[in-house]
Order: sequence, then structure tokens, then C-alpha cells
Amino acid sequence: MYNKKIEIDETIMKITSDTNPDFLENYVSNERDLLKDYCRNNNEFLESHSPIKFEKGPKIAKIMDDASKIANIGPMGAVAGTFSEITLNQLIEKGSSYSIVNNGGDIAFINKDKDKSVICGIYAGNSNISGKIAFKFKSSKKSYGLCTSSGTVGYSFSYGRADAVSIIAERASIADTLATSIANAVKGPDDSNAVEKGLEKAENYKEHFIGGIIIVNDSIGTIGKPPEIIAIEKGDLDEYYQDTIS
Repeated sequence: MYNKKIEIDETIMKITSDTNPDFLENYVSNERDLLKDYCRNNNEFLESHSPIKFEKGPKIAKIMDDASKIANIGPMGAVAGTFSEITLNQLIEKGSSYSIVNNGGDIAFINKDKDKSVICGIYAGNSNISGKIAFKFKSSKKSYGLCTSSGTVGYSFSYGRADAVSIIAERASIADTLATSIANAVKGPDDSNAVEKGLEKAENYKEHFIGGIIIVNDSIGTIGKPPEIIAIEKGDLDEYYQDTIS
């Protein structure tokens, strides 16, 4: 297995793969430049909190735009998950059957090894549940995205107050926008009511995701058909990822 960390301005990406990922630094840098150039000339793409009219742009911008329209949010809500997705796709094109791309907690992965599981811990701010549970993914021929949005943790904007909304989809770009959109609805007079509002919002998008979880303090709701949720301690996770729990 190869481990690689890519740090380019806001992008902090950790990669574990059975394929040498050294080529990805240039790839990620080039894609960042394409997106930055596009945003400089298309301010609405950069700043809008709702879908925009997209006419022409680089492939990465088109992926983000498509995901934003599914979740009814602005295209920049897909940026982290899209970078994870396209980076994973590069590894798959080179024949990888086991790769994890973690872009600041927004994850894309593939695991075709029947003897391995992928365990992704869930970080949920000040909730007592934070860092104590994880998704356990069995091997599959498909790749997946696992992305998290929060109204209490991190720098991303949210209209809601979820400690974590984690969504699993077949594409990380879509998981990213759906996590944001559902998290925006997590609000209410008490924690359980806020979780219920998120679950109601998730019903609108159930054809686009596999499963997920909503956490507000000690209140939890599950969405769709998530994988097995297990109890963990931080030491149970791959040492390389212990400081970037999703």
C-alpha cells in the first residue's frame, strides 16, 4: 500500500492506494487551476447558494454543477467531494482495486478486496457520539462517496445546526451536495425535532443516495440503508487517518 498527502492551499488530501499515487499531485494542481480560472470569470458559480445556469466550462465545473442541481444548492457545495471523486477515478483508471481518497473528511473510495473492510469514523463536534462510531463498508465492485456537512464544525456555511450529516452515495460529488442540503434543514426547537426535519428533507433525495446519518448532540437519525454502524475507539482506525475522521 502507498500513502500520500497532497497539500495545495485549501486542499489537504490523504490517499491510501494499491496504486502509486505520486502522479496525482500534478493532476490535482492542474484541476485546481482550471477551477480557479473558471471561477474568476464566473463569479455566480463561486458565490451562489442555489443552482445556476451552466453553459460551458471545464469538466470539474460541470460535475459540480450537476451535483448542485440534484441537491438544489450552489455548485461550490460540491467542491471537496468532487476533488475526492475525480482523484479516485484517476487511480481506478490505473487499475486500482483498493483506494481511499480523503479530502478534508469528504471521502471517495473503492475496495474490491474481499478480505478487507473500510472503516470510516464519524466526527460530530461536541456530540458525545463524536469519534465513537463508524461506518463499516464491506468489499464491493463499486466505488462510493462519503461526505459530511456540519453547522457546528468547520468553515463551510450551513443554515442548520447539525453536528454531522454524513451521506453515502455512489459519487462523492453528489454525497457532498446532499449532505449540505440535508444539513441545511436540520433545525428546530429541540435536538430530536431538528433531526426529524433533516430526515424529512432527506426523503426528497432518496433516489440519489444509499444511506447516511444525522447527529445533533446525542440525537441520531439514520437515512436510507447505511452500512453497518460500529462502536470504535480512535486507535481502531488506520493510523494514517486518525486525525481526519470524517
